[in-house]
Amino acid sequence: MKLIGIDDAGRGPIIGPMFLAGVLINQEDEKLLKEIGAKDSKLLTHPQRIKLALEINKIVLAAHIAESSPKEIDQAVQTINLNTLEAKKAAEIINKLNNPKEKIKVIVDCPSVNTVTWKKMLIKFLMHSKNLDIHCEHKADFNYPVVSAASILAKCARERAVEIIKEQYGNIGSGYPSDPYTIAFLEKNKDMLKTTDI
Repeated sequence: MKLIGIDDAGRGPIIGPMFLAGVLINQEDEKLLKEIGAKDSKLLTHPQRIKLALEINKIVLAAHIAESSPKEIDQAVQTINLNTLEAKKAAEIINKLNNPKEKIKVIVDCPSVNTVTWKKMLIKFLMHSKNLDIHCEHKADFNYPVVSAASILAKCARERAVEIIKEQYGNIGSGYPSDPYTIAFLEKNKDMLKTTDI
């Protein structure tokens, strides 16, 4: 059997995009992910994540990263909601990695408090689902190495995106509302940000 693990990074930023990453592996290779030290990306330093991402890409059969731009995030908050946007992006990943001729177990670190409802929504966006055994769980990035691997790839993608923004605009902090550097940047540049989508 094959496994797909999916997780996000950058949910709820004030600055920068959100990313979902998915990896496809042979089930027996999950032990290799554990051996290299794949775990929830929040428990790792930036250099550790970069190093592990290189190792992860050697182990996985395929990987796909789905980006949600700041504009997409803003539109989702105003029209649908962030959970629906994540369901669409998770489905994009599954549709890319899925082979309908194979039995595949999918494990998603669920962004919603209601895992049952969110799973039903996810399935609506899938091209093929009859071959899939889908599990939507909280803390899946902590409990499953395949989801940890996805977590690391998503976090690395988010960190790269933030670095590109910093090269253009200076110190924006992490881009999250809890970061005082981000808040200071926003207050200092509020006029410029009215016409800029970062």
